[in-house]
Amino acid sequence: MKIVLAYSGGLDTSVILCWLRQNYDAQIIAFCADIGQEEELEGLAEKARQTGAMKCIIEDLREEFARDFVFPMFRAGAIYEGQYFLGTSIARPLIAKQMVEIALAEGADAIAHGATGKGNDQVRFELTAAALAPDLRVIAPWREERFRKQFPGRAEMIAFAEANNIPVAASAAKPYSMDRNLLHISFESGMLEDPWFDASGPSARDMYKLTVSPEEAPDAPEYLELKFHQGNGVAVNGKPLSPLQVMQTLNKLGGKHGIGRVDIVENRFVGIKGRGVYETPGGAILHFAHRQMETLTMDREVMQLRDGLIPKYSALVYNGFWFSPEREALQALVTETQRDVTGLVRLKLYKGNIIVAGRKSPKSLYDAKIATMENSTSSYDQGDATGFIRLNALRLKLRATIHSKTESR
Repeated sequence: MKIVLAYSGGLDTSVILCWLRQNYDAQIIAFCADIGQEEELEGLAEKARQTGAMKCIIEDLREEFARDFVFPMFRAGAIYEGQYFLGTSIARPLIAKQMVEIALAEGADAIAHGATGKGNDQVRFELTAAALAPDLRVIAPWREERFRKQFPGRAEMIAFAEANNIPVAASAAKPYSMDRNLLHISFESGMLEDPWFDASGPSARDMYKLTVSPEEAPDAPEYLELKFHQGNGVAVNGKPLSPLQVMQTLNKLGGKHGIGRVDIVENRFVGIKGRGVYETPGGAILHFAHRQMETLTMDREVMQLRDGLIPKYSALVYNGFWFSPEREALQALVTETQRDVTGLVRLKLYKGNIIVAGRKSPKSLYDAKIATMENSTSSYDQGDATGFIRLNALRLKLRATIHSKTESR
């Protein structure tokens, strides 16, 4: 048997690689998508082979991730439950897509992942596989009773790793799990399972990787200019950049100023509430700046239509339906709404805050001659508002009159 395993080199996937080889008598192809893990990839291939993989495939998907997944999602203004920038959610369909392609090319019998049976990633991986290769088998060890009996907690996994000479970063002192990519780093489990635990406090200071705390950020603000073309960030401070370079540049700037830390209790797709802490410095800046550009260039009714679809679009991404017909249909509408979202946004970064400091666009719908309060130069006749208000008030007056008559009886 041959299995393609989504492999990160962390505690869970390292243990699962060894466990699959032992319990399925299988050859394991470890696959890691380079989507911005940086130093976490160092020595990964050798580690996978030492753990028992027949081969380790690492593919640089960073540009594709930024261009074809992150940017389309940000054009849609997606943000889950008003706080989460969907950093893990948007990465899973790309990883799963590539796993499927490798499995088909290698003649593998199945793909496998280390997502738990309580989380969202299991759904994201498997819905993608179902959409792209419906006949391919998926193995999810965490949903097998024999695996859960052997590993009732992270302590047992750490002990198994030590017994099998598998080096892992997790320990009893730092039991939380971490997932990193170009868009964010997520932290969960361990001490974070207590929603009263202060993840911004001194005891958690060493946990963060991408950002300084706002208290430690520079005392002087920093300005930046972000250029957009049809909803995509295309240049920072006058320098044209690819989607990957935009994210890398904004991550550094945002991290320097303590921007993008989010601590939320979110509703998982399976019905469980979970607590997650996230660092999304570049994504927070891009999301904010994109909205500022839209306020200047998008028609009111188009904006309200698109905004009404943000919860639906975000839920589709969060729940793993990236390769679904409904997400693709929404994306087509989003593309149309972004046709004129072009121009320049100036921002001020300061101690965890993103402050707009100006915006301009050749596609601007803002007309100072209409908006001005100076009557002599305004092309807007304020007298027209009288009839406008009268017509909008008509139904309210009729309702009030009817209620008044009913109450007097």
